[in-house]
Amino acid sequence: MNFSGKIELIDVKKSYGDLKALNGLNLIIPPGSYCCLLGPSGCGKTSLLRMIAGHEEISEGKILLDNKIINDFPPAKRGSSMMFQNYALFPHLNCLDNVAFALKIAGHKKSIRHSKSNEFLKLVQMENYSSAFPNQLSGGQKQRIALARALITNPSVLLLDEPLSALDPFLRIKMRTELKLIQKKLGITFIHVTHSQEEALALSDITVVMNHGKIEQVDTPNKIFNKPASSFVAQFVGGHNIFEKDSKTFAIRMDAIKLKKIKNNKDELKIVDIEFQGENVKIILSDDKKNINVSMKDTDFYRQQFKIGDFVIADWDIKSGHEINC
Repeated sequence: MNFSGKIELIDVKKSYGDLKALNGLNLIIPPGSYCCLLGPSGCGKTSLLRMIAGHEEISEGKILLDNKIINDFPPAKRGSSMMFQNYALFPHLNCLDNVAFALKIAGHKKSIRHSKSNEFLKLVQMENYSSAFPNQLSGGQKQRIALARALITNPSVLLLDEPLSALDPFLRIKMRTELKLIQKKLGITFIHVTHSQEEALALSDITVVMNHGKIEQVDTPNKIFNKPASSFVAQFVGGHNIFEKDSKTFAIRMDAIKLKKIKNNKDELKIVDIEFQGENVKIILSDDKKNINVSMKDTDFYRQQFKIGDFVIADWDIKSGHEINC
């Protein structure tokens, strides 16, 4: 099992003219970990992924793979491999030859590259589709072929650019489970770009939350969700509520807030929206100055028969809050 694949960023900056895309990032991703780069569109996560891959140059700083500076290495010499968002399969090649393509470029004999390609088709459960062409595959099947093609070179680091974004919700959940299993089996460092909080929390050992070209927090998914370092992380990752008390700022989870219905009282909070989310129901409260997000089990919601327009009292234990710096 391969546990190489340590990535280190030292004061990495990227500018496009006057636009600063990355503002001096410092980060260590341990070997053999599953790391998700999480943030909104435009935060710099895809630019960072492409710079690690060698598809974009950095403006300043250093990128190291296993303690070796790789800034000036071409993509094929870096020890990493990238799985693109659109999969980028060759339409004129069948699955076997798509997966084997990198080995063909490297000069391996046909018998060797096909044997290796079949191994990786089996790894992604596509061994029965070796003769199929990309236009005969579903989105999920194309993703598996693209994954096998990225893995066949035995990279130390696999870079994934929003690989699940084009899949339907059911398949997305299935494929993220398979990605995690493959990562653990091979021991390769996975760096996975996503804007989905649920996806990042489900997949990663290490979550890197980015915003405006900076790293807001690096931590385990549990700590990212329950102990956010900033207001941005608290709201972007968990949809937590931000309150101030005695010159301190607290994040309160949506499910920590309890509601009690009262008679019409314009001085209290009013339910302005209700979103059914399956086993949970999200309730949005407002006092015309601030919105408060509440999540409760569907059974509790229907038992209390809340509806839009109801006035409620919201209550929570201050001990359930997490103090944040900003």
